[in-house]
Amino acid sequence: MSSSIYLDYNATAPVRPQAAAAVARALEVGGNPSSVHAAGRAARAIMESARESIARLIGAPAPDVVFTSGGAEANNLCLDSAVAAGSRRLIVSAIEHATVTETAKASPAEVEYLPVGRDGVADLGWLRERLAGWDAADGRPFVALMLANNETGVIQPIAEAAEIVHAAGGWLHVDAIQAIGKIPVDFQALGADTLTFSGHKLGAPQGVGGLAYGAGATLVRRQHGGGHERGRRAGTENVPGIAGLGAAAEAILTANADWSRHAAWRDAAAERLKSVGAVVMGEGAPRTPNTLCVATPGWTSDLQLIALDLAGVMVSAGSACSSGKVKASHVLVAMDQGDLASCAIRVSGGWNTTEADWNRFADVWFEAYQRFAARRKEVA
Repeated sequence: MSSSIYLDYNATAPVRPQAAAAVARALEVGGNPSSVHAAGRAARAIMESARESIARLIGAPAPDVVFTSGGAEANNLCLDSAVAAGSRRLIVSAIEHATVTETAKASPAEVEYLPVGRDGVADLGWLRERLAGWDAADGRPFVALMLANNETGVIQPIAEAAEIVHAAGGWLHVDAIQAIGKIPVDFQALGADTLTFSGHKLGAPQGVGGLAYGAGATLVRRQHGGGHERGRRAGTENVPGIAGLGAAAEAILTANADWSRHAAWRDAAAERLKSVGAVVMGEGAPRTPNTLCVATPGWTSDLQLIALDLAGVMVSAGSACSSGKVKASHVLVAMDQGDLASCAIRVSGGWNTTEADWNRFADVWFEAYQRFAARRKEVA
């Protein structure tokens, strides 16, 4: 599929060459990082070097970085810890990833949803008012607000939200999985108490991720066993995956990529689609430069995906965590764009995307739309 165009980085980014090489080297080393012999020490050194790299990428102290099997486990660990620490009511934004919302719903705590506007930005006025009337019987307030949405790319005002949450004595959890590597991320400057990341969104292998946590969070081990990760998450660490994650982090740190170019390529493609009535979701809000969520009234997502895929252009209909199903987006419903939710696609570039890729997407989409419009006209 050498002629194919891959524009689904928000689902999984292709593995960076540096990450693949680091994985191969770690596999050659072998050894358990908890062993005290030479192979074990070598594995430990690889892991701690990667911890330093990811810590620099997200602006967190290295000792406060915990490795997990991925973003899902990291988000689960943060929410489960909050409940175990006494939170009886959780506030999660209406646009959170399923790894947050489903974990919240599965917990014994009550769940409330922080609303967003039509632009996809959280209603911090609602949050301030809700926390002002917080019932102490509900325990410590816990709020989950992602940094950048996986479907629309809309960036949330995390630092302002942190001030509101902390004024109420609460815990702010930030899923930063779709933001890292695309916009500057500084855990400490954001004011988050916990922040999660995922390797395969950065160009590392699948199956590795983690979190950073600060003094305002109380992590409670949910995976029991030995004293791995300083007792915060049991299980022998995935050293090759972690090595790949560290290498991907270093590649991002040293590349100093000009993401404004990606935004320009995306916006040029969007203008072509808008010329025939397509609607860009969250267009008026700050967005990650790689993401375009666009809906075309009357042209369903599945038909768009099929037409694009047949022409070798790979995009998605939203979150990739729905077992391959194409269904209406809860994010767009939360944005009061439910009438367009079944007609939206998500196009997302990344570290290896070029202007030609965005142009090819727009060309293919436009050709498919013209065929669709002609058929619709014949039927009418």
